Amino acid sequence: MAEILEADYLVVGAGGMGMAFADEILTHSDKTIIMVDKNFRPGGHWNYVYPFCRLHQTSTCYGVNSTELGGDRRDEFGLNKGCYELASGSEVVAYFDNVMRRRFIPSGRVKFLPMCEYDKVTGKARNTVSGEEYQFKTSKVVDSTYLNVTVPSQRPPTFDVAEGAKAIAVNDLPRVAPYHDNFVIVGSGKTGMDAVLFLLSNDIDPDRITWIMPADAWMFDRFTVDPGRKFSDPVTQYAIGILECALEAENYRDFYNRLDNRELIKQLDPAHKPTRWRCATFTELELEQLRRVKNIVRMGYLEAVSPQEMVMSKGSHPTPANAVFVDCAADGLPKVADTKVFDGNTITLQTVRMCQQVYSAGFIGNVECNVEADEDRKNELCHPVPLPYLEIDYLRCALQNSKNMAVWLTEPAVVKWINEARTDLFSPLLDFEDPEVAKNIQAMGELIQQAIPKMEALLEEGMRGE
Repeated sequence: MAEILEADYLVVGAGGMGMAFADEILTHSDKTIIMVDKNFRPGGHWNYVYPFCRLHQTSTCYGVNSTELGGDRRDEFGLNKGCYELASGSEVVAYFDNVMRRRFIPSGRVKFLPMCEYDKVTGKARNTVSGEEYQFKTSKVVDSTYLNVTVPSQRPPTFDVAEGAKAIAVNDLPRVAPYHDNFVIVGSGKTGMDAVLFLLSNDIDPDRITWIMPADAWMFDRFTVDPGRKFSDPVTQYAIGILECALEAENYRDFYNRLDNRELIKQLDPAHKPTRWRCATFTELELEQLRRVKNIVRMGYLEAVSPQEMVMSKGSHPTPANAVFVDCAADGLPKVADTKVFDGNTITLQTVRMCQQVYSAGFIGNVECNVEADEDRKNELCHPVPLPYLEIDYLRCALQNSKNMAVWLTEPAVVKWINEARTDLFSPLLDFEDPEVAKNIQAMGELIQQAIPKMEALLEEGMRGE
C-alpha cells in the first residue's frame, strides 16, 4: 500500500527551478510543499556537471531569492577579472543542499523525498532504494522537470567509437588528461568552451587541441550582462541597445550586424558567422584564450571515430596521435514545445525571460502567490520565452522578452517583486515614485512598444529566409 502524503503543492524536481519556485511559496504564503526528486540531494543537473564547471552568470543573481550565493565580490585575478564571481559547480550543489537543510525543511512546511521516481500517469512516486511508494493529496502539481536539462555524463557518446579509440565524458577530463598527447573537443557550446579553457589554463599547447565545431554560436559579453544595478546600469543600456538595433535595422541580417558592431553579442571567429545561439557568457580575456586554438574542424556533427579517422556529417579528418575524444555535446538547453504555465491544478515551470530558467521559476512562484487574477491573466504575465538554439531564436527571444516586460509593467505585484528580487539580472529599478526614474521607465516602455512591430517584421523576414 502506498503511503498517502498531503500538502498544498507537490513540486516534482528539486533542481534550481523547483527550489526557486518553492522558495517563493515559503516566503509569500503559509502553504505546505512536498518535493520529489530522483537524486539523493537537491540541485538537479548540477549533481552531474564536470568538476571545473562554473556558472556563466554571476553568483550575485543566481539561486533562490531568500538566500545569497557567495557574496557581492568581484574576481581580482584570472580570466574573469573585474566581473562578479562565478560559483563553481560544487559550490552550487552545496548551496542548494544548504537551502534545503537550513531553510526549507526547518520551516516545517516542506517535506523532501529524494531518490524517488515520479510517475506522471499514476501520480505516484517510488523510492528507488527502498521500493516504498507514495501517493499524494495536493491542490496543485508543479512540474519543474519540463525543460529536461541533460549533461554529457548522463548519457553515452552520440558518436560511434571504434576499438582503439578513447572517448570520455567531459567530467573525466582532469583524470585522463595526463595520459594523452592530444585532445579532441566535441561540441561548440558552453561545455566545449569550458573544456578548451580548462586545458589552456593547465598549459596545454593549443596545437594539441582539436576542436570539432558543428556550428559557430553567438555569445554574450559577461561585462555587458553583469548586475546592472551595481555597474552603472549597463544591463539597462543593453536592453535599450537591442531595441534601438531593431528600430534602426534595414533588414534581418542588418539587425545582427548592428548588435555585433555595438558588441551586444560576441562571436569566436569573425571569419565564420554564427548560425547557432548558446546562452554562454565570456570575457575578452577568455575569448583571447579560445582564439589560440587554430585546429578547428567545421565539417558538421561527429558520427564515428577510430584511432586513424574522425567521420563527420560533411566529411572526414585524421585523428591526432594518442588523442582522447572529450564529449561536450549534450544539449543543456533542449528545445521543448511551449505549454501553458498555469493549467488548472498544474503549473509547468518554463523560461519567461531568455536564458534565465531559475529566475523564471521564482517569477512564476511570485505570480502564483501575489497576483490575484484568473488563469488567463497569470498566463499573460508568464508567457514562455523558448530557449534559443538557432541564430534566429535570439530575435524570437528578444521579441518575447520585450512583450513580457510590457505586460509586467502593468502589474504592481510583479513590479514590486522585480524591485526586491535578488536574482533579477536584467531589470532596472522600477521606482514609479521617483519622477526622474518614472520618466525613464515611461520612455523605455514607449521604446518597447515602438520596437515590437519592427522586431515582428524582422522575425518574419528571418523565418522566410531559414
